Amino acid sequence: MTQTHQIDPKLLEILVCPLTKVPLRYDAKAQELISDQAKLAYPIRDGIPIMLVDDARKIDE
Repeated sequence: MTQTHQIDPKLLEILVCPLTKVPLRYDAKAQELISDQAKLAYPIRDGIPIMLVDDARKIDE
């Protein structure tokens, strides 16, 4: 069973993609922060965004 955590909206305002420096989109269902420009999805584990490019999932178009 996966527990869904909410991300603080203030945190979302300041987080940007470490690769492109653009704002991220929050996907609550997948528990990921999406960088549309870099085509990467950064995982959120136990409510903590993992902002490492090496841990990000590549997004196909």
